[in-house]
Amino acid sequence: MTESNITEKPQMSLTTKIMIAMISGALLGILINLFFKEVAFVETYLTGGLFNVVGTVFVKSLKMMVVPLVFVSLVCGVTALGDVKALGRIGGKALVLYLFTTALAISIALTIAVTISPGAGFETSEQAAPFEVKEAPSLAQVIIDMVPKNPLEAMAEGNMLPIIVFALLFGIAITLAGDRGRHVYEFFTDLNEVIMQMVYIIMKLAPYGVFCLIATTFAKQGIDIILPLLAYFLVMVSALLLHGIGTFTLLLSLFVRVNPFTFFKKIRPMLAFAFSTASSNATIPISLNTVQERLGVKQSVSSFTVPLGATINMDGTAIMQGVATVFIANVYGVDLTVGDYLTVILTATLASIGTAGVPGVGLIMLALVLDQVGLPVEGIALIIGVDRLLDMIRTAVNVTGDATVSCLIAKSEKAMDMDIFNDPQAGIIKGKVTTPT
Repeated sequence: MTESNITEKPQMSLTTKIMIAMISGALLGILINLFFKEVAFVETYLTGGLFNVVGTVFVKSLKMMVVPLVFVSLVCGVTALGDVKALGRIGGKALVLYLFTTALAISIALTIAVTISPGAGFETSEQAAPFEVKEAPSLAQVIIDMVPKNPLEAMAEGNMLPIIVFALLFGIAITLAGDRGRHVYEFFTDLNEVIMQMVYIIMKLAPYGVFCLIATTFAKQGIDIILPLLAYFLVMVSALLLHGIGTFTLLLSLFVRVNPFTFFKKIRPMLAFAFSTASSNATIPISLNTVQERLGVKQSVSSFTVPLGATINMDGTAIMQGVATVFIANVYGVDLTVGDYLTVILTATLASIGTAGVPGVGLIMLALVLDQVGLPVEGIALIIGVDRLLDMIRTAVNVTGDATVSCLIAKSEKAMDMDIFNDPQAGIIKGKVTTPT
């Protein structure tokens, strides 16, 4: 068989496969919850067996890539930048923008929640499980912990802030080392390419992992769990969509001067990963690939803004703080003042940094907010039931914010390739098969 007798038949793009997997997984999960939830075989061998194994392995595969990818990519980005002052400028812009979008997000949430007033007339259940909040570290302790006493320990534990700090120092040292540093930089550049190939391999398996994750979630949660908290659920989703689409569309249109529709179309795979895993950190490999290869943000910017955003940028979580605070206040019949609302905005914004990297960060932040305005922390138990589904949407909003801020900073630093952004085929991962004619 000669080469002329072989034709290439392109397969559908990875984005399309992931979207199909999400929809199929959700439908199957709902069907299982409605009709097969009590079937032992389904619970043991399907949702608790096959789906759980495949989904968990997929998430662990993504998390496996986070530390090496962030460290190597950030070292390469800092070294390529070659300017310590520019690095400080990018870092300052990132911190300010992330805090600004977080404060704006919770302001939007409070406005919508106060207007609609979810929780009014809600009857609490005596069977609600008690909620015990973990103690959050102080902001001072977080700053102290940013400097790792052992970089390898920080990497082993997946603590992003210490890893970011060590990578920044390492990259700066390579730059200052001159010719000898150039050899190290070339090694890291080659290593970065190898790691990205590992990411591509995992991304090829994404549709199967996403399908299993979504199916498991909906099989366990179902849609009945939403009904008692329907008002809270709808207000939360409305606030998330308004900020995730409206705010970021406005920022992209005014300051980046790009077509927001193109932006959202290109980040669909990243949103699907974030939604299915409900983890900004697990989505970092996909976020970096999307921001660089699909949106055209140079590595010198994205290697810093994406990991930092996954750590401290919590727009979606901040929205939860606003809506949940109003909901719990209404349930317990507590009238919040204007001063209380301002306290909520300030506390949630600062807590997004102070609680960075802590497991269950959303609920810890909410506990801090409730404590500041005198509301019972036990009220969190009322919303835990639907929090998993909402957490998936919140994570998608968070990573959208990371990509938006990356574009904003890249545009201001003249580090954004508009040809890549405007090219609909840029960065698309496709598979091809050969078939004889």
